[in-house]
Amino acid sequence: MKDQRQAMILGVTTVLLWSTAATAFKISLEHLSRTGLMFWGVTFSILVLVAWQAWQGRLGETLRPGRKGLLLSLGFGLINPILYYILLFGAYDLLPAQEAMAINYTWALTLTYLAVPFLGHRLKAVDALAGLICYSGVFIIATRGDPLAFDLSNGPGVVLALLSTLVWAFYWIFNTRDTREPVAGLLLNFLVAWPLILVLALWDGWQWPAWKGLAGAAWVGAFEMGIAFVLWLLAMKKATNTSRLSNLIFLSPPLSLGFIALIVGEPILGSTVVGLLLVITGLYLQQHVHSRSQ
Repeated sequence: MKDQRQAMILGVTTVLLWSTAATAFKISLEHLSRTGLMFWGVTFSILVLVAWQAWQGRLGETLRPGRKGLLLSLGFGLINPILYYILLFGAYDLLPAQEAMAINYTWALTLTYLAVPFLGHRLKAVDALAGLICYSGVFIIATRGDPLAFDLSNGPGVVLALLSTLVWAFYWIFNTRDTREPVAGLLLNFLVAWPLILVLALWDGWQWPAWKGLAGAAWVGAFEMGIAFVLWLLAMKKATNTSRLSNLIFLSPPLSLGFIALIVGEPILGSTVVGLLLVITGLYLQQHVHSRSQ
């Protein structure tokens, strides 16, 4: 049944979980390699999604995808979790959490641009304006407030962060053609990718993680990769006004900065705040205009 109040509660809970992701990534990467964090994160996520599907009575159906379903999951799994998280964790490994987090939020704009050639969407003037505002913010963040010097704080890290937005946008474009139940599809993608991730982790030099690394990976896998995905789907199903629900996403970046400052202990730069405000402004402008035109 539709219930906007329940949808908003679920949405706020999801946003709070998303807001902890940057902090969890940064802390976990102090104790785990990128591939190690991906392996343990995906492992814990699989456990959560298996439990959810079992509770829903859909586990048996989910685990019988057929040959076509397995091939589809292999393709999706190579993109997410493998390629996406290699790039994302690489960015968090090289950049301060505040910078990687802020740049990563531009994926929604990347999705809008890629939807033009791949989905046949029309690009509006507001999309170009939103892009100018957002990427101006990214440039301010990446140069730490000195854009005229054109000196990136960490060039490879910035490139990895931007590439992660590209891969994530492609993943959601391909998902528009995926007719499977979303949680079942995600679980199968992770299950098929898991052996490949294990090989990558072994090749990268396997080490049993310290408890802090394992706890961080458990949080990333269970909440950022697993529970948050399920809660957001439930929120969307309950919502009578999806625009109000979607606007909750804009609470996540400032909350993320707060967690980064309090838990990671990073001093929040003024350039990050200014740049992030520009990113949020651009994204909000784009979403507000598109929601009014629907």
